[in-house]
Amino acid sequence: MRGTGAVAGALAVLLAVAGCTTSARPGGGAPTVTSAPATPSGPGNSHGWNRQRLKGAVAKHTGITRTARPTVLNGLVGAVFTRNADGDHFCTASVVDSAGLNLIVTAAHCVWDPRLGQRSDLVFIPGYRNGDTPSGVWPLLAVTVDDGWKDHADPDVDVAFAIVQAQNGQQVQQVLGANKLGVGRGYQVPVRVTGYPGSSDVPITCSNTTTEQSSTQLRIDCPDYTGGTSGSPWVTDFDPSTRTGTVVGVIGGYQEGGNSPDTSYSSYFGDRVQALYDRATG
Repeated sequence: MRGTGAVAGALAVLLAVAGCTTSARPGGGAPTVTSAPATPSGPGNSHGWNRQRLKGAVAKHTGITRTARPTVLNGLVGAVFTRNADGDHFCTASVVDSAGLNLIVTAAHCVWDPRLGQRSDLVFIPGYRNGDTPSGVWPLLAVTVDDGWKDHADPDVDVAFAIVQAQNGQQVQQVLGANKLGVGRGYQVPVRVTGYPGSSDVPITCSNTTTEQSSTQLRIDCPDYTGGTSGSPWVTDFDPSTRTGTVVGVIGGYQEGGNSPDTSYSSYFGDRVQALYDRATG
């Protein structure tokens, strides 16, 4: 679902403007930047682009991705599997506050195919690490998606809420706590994005400030968010007393989350997501 062509193309444009060349690193990875001889900034030298300005432009808005530590906040995030933890995880979800204490949020494309309907036999495994299921395995019961997603995979409502089955007489929120749902929070919000790449058995996390992709889509620049991270929550307003925050997005939406591992998207959490939440909890 996600490739690197878009990032490479954008970088190439910047390098060309700056009068730089690139060479690939052995084994892949980011290209090496070689600048032309430095000249004073001004109209005669590529509109003032020099090596220092280029490096600032490339790095300015990119978050740093690292392995997520096993904290209370990260423990609200889990991998989504089919049936049990023996197979491959293909998406991410997280616990969100509800009166029933049993709700998770993810991307609609993770749980509902507009051509085939709801995906069955899915389970949510919060805190999953290297085959361990420290907080249990929670089967998904009822799934709620917007009619716009059901009918034509509307990227502006690539969000889903799902009720999970109680385990040992307890609901998931009773065991783990939950993040609040944040609606109408605007386009520039500092968030932490945590999720499970399909190629890894530990979660990754990255902090950055969101930007406006469009009036109905958010964007964030964080590297290495490959397939499997769809549904990863975008959490702001961390509360030290509860060690939880507020979810204002999930990886999904435009390009079902993004075609580049370094840039991710989310449907904007506005009135339609609020209405969807109300249906799921009603």
